[in-house]
This record gives sequence, C-alpha cells and structure tokens, in this order.
Amino acid sequence: MSEDQFKTRLKIAKNKAKSRKSLKNEQTSSSMGAAFKMSTELVSAVAVGTIIGFILDNWFGTKPWLILIFFFVGVVAGIMNVVKSAKKMQK
Repeated sequence: MSEDQFKTRLKIAKNKAKSRKSLKNEQTSSSMGAAFKMSTELVSAVAVGTIIGFILDNWFGTKPWLILIFFFVGVVAGIMNVVKSAKKMQK
C-alpha cells in the first residue's frame, strides 16, 4: 500500500468518525430539548391552574378549595400534555 492510498483511507475514516460524532451530539441535544420542553409544560400547567384557583378563591371567598381543585386540574392537564408530547416523539 502506498503512502497516498494510506492518506486517502485515513481521511475517509476521519470523516466517517466525525459524521458519527456530530450525529450523536445532535441526538443528545435534541433529547435534552424535548425533556426541557416536557418539564416546562408540566410546571406551567400546574402554575396556571394554581393561579386560576387563587384568583377565583379570592373572588368567591372559598379559600382553599378552588386552589386545591385547580391545582389538581393543572397537574392532570400537565401530565396529559407530557404524554401527548411523548407519543408524538415516538412516531
């Protein structure tokens, strides 16, 4: 094997390794983004539900019942959003 052939094969191997590494990094960052999105959806649904409950409790004077009810409504809505996003990611 001549020196030119060796350099060509080495260059091809380096390019393959580089493309595999960049693909792996893309998948990792994509997974991190999806996880961040899902956690944000869950937390925001709970926060919005709790805030709505707090406002309605102050308006109707029914503390703490509407806060508790809307907190759990927010939890259910957040979990449903996360499940929907996870199913969409699997497709």
